[in-house]
Amino acid sequence: MLETPNNETVNFIEAIINKDNESGKYGKRVHTRFPPEPNGYLHIGHAKSICLNFGLGNDYNGLTNLRFDDTNPSKEEVEYVKSIEADVKWLGFDWDDREYFASDYFDTMYEYAKELIKKGKAYVDDQTPEQIKETRGDFGTPGTNSPYRDRPVEENLRLFEEMKEGKYKDGEKVLRAKIDMASPNIVMRDPVLYRIMHAEHHRTGDKWCIYPMYDFAHPVEDAIERITHSVCTLEFEVHRPLYNWVLEDWPDTEKPQQIEFARLNVTNMVMSKRKLRQLVEKNLVSGWDDPRMPTISGLRRRGYTPASIRDFCQRIGVAKADSVVDIALLEFCIREDLKMKAPRQMAVINPVKVVITNYPEGQTEMMTIENNPENEAMGTREVPFGREIYIEQDDFMEVPVKKFFRMTPGKEVRLKGAYIVMCDEVIKNEDGSIKEIHCTYDPESRSGSGCQRKVKGTLHWVEASTAVDMEIRLYDYLLKPEEEWESKDFLEQLNPNSLVVMQGKGEPAFKTTKPGDHFQFLRQGYFVTDLDSTPEHIVMNRIVGLRDSWAKAQKKG
Repeated sequence: MLETPNNETVNFIEAIINKDNESGKYGKRVHTRFPPEPNGYLHIGHAKSICLNFGLGNDYNGLTNLRFDDTNPSKEEVEYVKSIEADVKWLGFDWDDREYFASDYFDTMYEYAKELIKKGKAYVDDQTPEQIKETRGDFGTPGTNSPYRDRPVEENLRLFEEMKEGKYKDGEKVLRAKIDMASPNIVMRDPVLYRIMHAEHHRTGDKWCIYPMYDFAHPVEDAIERITHSVCTLEFEVHRPLYNWVLEDWPDTEKPQQIEFARLNVTNMVMSKRKLRQLVEKNLVSGWDDPRMPTISGLRRRGYTPASIRDFCQRIGVAKADSVVDIALLEFCIREDLKMKAPRQMAVINPVKVVITNYPEGQTEMMTIENNPENEAMGTREVPFGREIYIEQDDFMEVPVKKFFRMTPGKEVRLKGAYIVMCDEVIKNEDGSIKEIHCTYDPESRSGSGCQRKVKGTLHWVEASTAVDMEIRLYDYLLKPEEEWESKDFLEQLNPNSLVVMQGKGEPAFKTTKPGDHFQFLRQGYFVTDLDSTPEHIVMNRIVGLRDSWAKAQKKG
């Protein structure tokens, strides 16, 4: 981070932009773009790029384009275009009328490629992809020139035209840049600019059978759109000389500059589109929006909010070196966003029935409970209480361990917002499992009545006759902890407990919930109502537990 004269901290990209603005390089214009390829759903790594590019556009009163790099029709689909549009909007950004496609510029790219041929800077090569790879050399060995490298300009133009007309099969010919087969940067050893691909394109149909390579298309797209700062991830740093080479003959005094930043890696998350596609195609997840997926649509369904993801991207900052961010920070961000917003309601995930034997049969009374103790403005609600209630099985121990301050025979415990009860008896099934727990209550101990008696444990509960049945999906990390990995094949490292489905009980307030509603289940964690949920069948997803390991680590320093 650098400091400005006003003592404002700026990242290295902002420092470059500030310098450009001071020199008047682009007439103080700032124009960025977010350029995904529509070959899959976006993930949390793309969220960083979205926040960065659109954030720069906003911060400098500039513009940001949404552009689809659709130069590979074999992998691209309209479904992915629509999902990307939805994700960017959901994150809180808008491109106004600046949505573009690489395919918008195919004609321009083709004409520019012909200009390079005319200038002797590109040639048609008949070598196979394997031969091209073999003759490229390596870091210690220079490449060898193609036998077709010195073809006359007229022949190259004719062959390139014939490639466009469909006279050749896939892989039969390519158009290559004529740069330097001995360059220490292997990327500059006559890279391929165009390949033949007889495939239906999602926008241009069968108009084209030659398609530009990304390294050629991207700088041309940036130049056409008059992008000023082309921000991309670190793996493209070695491609920057090629980016600049492609634009050497571009007819504009202003040319975009490529700036690289470190891509985002997060612990316990798969950050490869290829691997994510495997999970979907092998039905190892329910789809691209499975709540265990690191896709933006998966995180949305999991219950993450746009604000929490933007906060996460802000906190990790922009760096020049790759690193891995602890997923605990992402979890901290969603807790921070929800702790003042989400109502705290009572739900029992793994219920066991409690009968309060001295409470009148058939009677219920309403208990006043605050909706969020940290936010008084959220007010209170009335919750029914009666003779039979549910508590968590984990909140009862017949033979308690040391420091177990929950329900146990002969000990008192307070029911949240209600009474103090004592466990008197445990009724069991024939197999030894607990059927129900019998307790007695102290009628003088109602919460808010002025009762001074203190007990150590307070439990949440749900009244049995008004309880709402809920399917509760407990999501965990998709991958096992890295220290447990036995091989490098990530498919073998999937966590078998990444999803546990429970049949729980909730208080009546859950009856009116709809998909996207956020809650804190008292003492349990944060949850969201799933897309599968209906009034007849309520489905809740666990977003994250209450334990905040990241915040604790920060306090320790």
